[in-house]
Amino acid sequence: MNGQNRKDITPGIEVDIVLKADQRSGKLTSGIVKDILTNSSSHPHGIKVRLTDGQVGRVKAIKSK
Repeated sequence: MNGQNRKDITPGIEVDIVLKADQRSGKLTSGIVKDILTNSSSHPHGIKVRLTDGQVGRVKAIKSK
């Protein structure tokens, strides 16, 4: 499942995100969602989230619900 729809993402799920610094390389970072930062219902580049470790990025894949 991709991370373009806000309704698919809830705090506590495991996701793969791309950090701002890694956008050119496309390197993914895994983590647990703490906060959802995007207010709109969808975003073409992925919903922006904050992970429990404080890293912020756009969701590229949802690992588990």
